[in-house]
Amino acid sequence: MAEIFNPPAEIKVPEFNWEDLKANKEAEDKFIADLKKFCLSRKKEKNVGEVIKFPAADGYALYMVASMKPVELVHIPIGDAWCFQYAHLLTEKEIQENIDQEKAMEKLFSNKG
Repeated sequence: MAEIFNPPAEIKVPEFNWEDLKANKEAEDKFIADLKKFCLSRKKEKNVGEVIKFPAADGYALYMVASMKPVELVHIPIGDAWCFQYAHLLTEKEIQENIDQEKAMEKLFSNKG
């Protein structure tokens, strides 16, 4: 079973900014980069710092991989801060599949021509 954590208190979760969506995106990107740096400072192994996502309502539930063995995930509470109801049941194999699928989609749609 996966262990799910909240982000560390020293990394401030940005509040959604409806008035400046560009600034909001930049704040969210900085939060994710800071969280990745934190996770990598704890443990340097395959997939640490990768973001996995699961469809939820009108968006996604986001988690960052903090460890693969044992499976540890950090919930990313940005946007609507959706949670995936089965996150605690994720296995190393399922996390790897999620990462591989996301990278394949990025590759497929990166060749805009």
